[in-house]
Amino acid sequence: MATIFLIDDDLSIIKLFDKFLTILGHVIVAKAYDGEEAVKLFHEFRKIPDLILMDHRMPKKDGLTAAKEILNFNNKSKIIFLSADYTVKDEALALGAKYFLEKPFKLDKLSQIIEKVSMET
Repeated sequence: MATIFLIDDDLSIIKLFDKFLTILGHVIVAKAYDGEEAVKLFHEFRKIPDLILMDHRMPKKDGLTAAKEILNFNNKSKIIFLSADYTVKDEALALGAKYFLEKPFKLDKLSQIIEKVSMET
């Protein structure tokens, strides 16, 4: 199972994903509630998480900006965007995100995407 870094400004989303993914056997290594905090925490990791689940619309620093900084620090990071803002899909994928899942979505779809992206080298 994967080690996962959750990034979303919606506490209820973080709690839901945390519970769901933990039940599936994944390990949530950290949670951030805005892009600025996400980048700061990422720089502090001793071991890079297998996956990063990230929203786009967040305070202080949006997901695209945070993802760009994270990927500049470690270009092997696997980012899955989870966002209602579908207008940034192409940009997110162009900068290196592995997948863009538009909110709302079913949790089983998220599970499938996590499994798929985890297997990519």
